[in-house]
Amino acid sequence: MRSILIAIVLAFLIRLFLFEVFVVEGRSMYPTLHEAERLMVNKFIYRFNEPQLGDIVVFKFEPGRDFIKRVIGVSGSRVEIKNSKLYINNQLYEEPYLPGNMEMSDFGPVEVPPGYLFLMGDYRTNSMDSRDPRVGFVSREDLKGRAFFVFWPLWDTRVITSEVD
Repeated sequence: MRSILIAIVLAFLIRLFLFEVFVVEGRSMYPTLHEAERLMVNKFIYRFNEPQLGDIVVFKFEPGRDFIKRVIGVSGSRVEIKNSKLYINNQLYEEPYLPGNMEMSDFGPVEVPPGYLFLMGDYRTNSMDSRDPRVGFVSREDLKGRAFFVFWPLWDTRVITSEVD
């Protein structure tokens, strides 16, 4: 009985402070992530490190609803989309993880305020992200963590990186 209680307490603490399971809903991160995949989110990494361009993060969008997107701009970055190309700080930003020849509407330029991030889905034509005024810039405090491992379905387990998986 004591062992079961210890296991339950440990599982609770691990989920509360270290890792959380997230289920991908929708196609906004295609082709990097697919609908219904289950992944692990590292909840403590941003206590020690700042989010980096390309990180795939989970954040609280509204009560009971989390989103998963890619970090495109960090505090102080200037983000702009022109002719379906992404520019960060006036430099073309290569995105090898995007589906080929994706059309994007022009956007910006915008400057990411201190303490905030600019996030976008990989499937840009079907992503409610920082370009949408309902989402806008995402507060660093709303980050739940960085996605790092897909564990379901079993035949598609993999480590999630900032580059092409």
